[in-house]
Amino acid sequence: MATTMAGTAEDTATAEYAARVEHVSKSFPAPGAPGGRQLVLDDITLDVAPGEFVTLLGASGCGKSTLLNLVAGLDRPSAGTIGTDGRPALMFQEHALFPWLTAGKNIELALRLRGVGKPERRQEAERLLELVRLKDAHGKRVHELSGGMRQRVALARALAQDSRLLLMDEPFAALDAITRDVLHDELTRIWRETGLSVLFVTHNVREAVRLAQRVVLLSSRPGRIARQWTVDLAQPRRLEDAAVAELSAEITEELRGEIRRHGQH
Repeated sequence: MATTMAGTAEDTATAEYAARVEHVSKSFPAPGAPGGRQLVLDDITLDVAPGEFVTLLGASGCGKSTLLNLVAGLDRPSAGTIGTDGRPALMFQEHALFPWLTAGKNIELALRLRGVGKPERRQEAERLLELVRLKDAHGKRVHELSGGMRQRVALARALAQDSRLLLMDEPFAALDAITRDVLHDELTRIWRETGLSVLFVTHNVREAVRLAQRVVLLSSRPGRIARQWTVDLAQPRRLEDAAVAELSAEITEELRGEIRRHGQH
């Protein structure tokens, strides 16, 4: 278990949770105010259980991506502690694939960095491509792949890190509605097959409800946990399902309230 504190880092050996965020705050230098600080996250406490799928939801600028970066270890909190079950894998909105490598070689690079031997890398890359339904794409260059296919390769590369925790920062936001819908199904299938824990950032309420077991709403800046919902709906779900629409409407109204409150300050 990797633990990141404000100023220190240490390893522990328990796996009671996939991620644990305890009383975390984060501030940055305030633009135009020498020596001033701008509070972005304020006293966030959040656990992600092993195998749980949690979505982080909130208005633009509320600190969702900042919190994800802290959990990923890309930055340190100003206060509080963050623990994870091993090193998380991170997937962004942009696929960030190396264009001079094939789909398979992009995945093999992640395996190489993990220390997997050369004879095993090809076989494992092909297994991961099959898992994301791209069985014949090993030799294809990035420019030969559609946007949805690129995100599948990026997901396979994230899975190649052999992490128990997958962090996803609006990975489908740039895709068209149909492709996004298909990838929702694929992600749900992969999550159920692998037992991964997922912390997924989105600004799309229906996407949050469709995917997650739990939806966490952050208030507008500074980001605080405003409310959480347990999504007790069987998978697979559809965006147009009545129960998904009903819960989405409730969460949307709460989100609107947070935005209105922020506008009054």
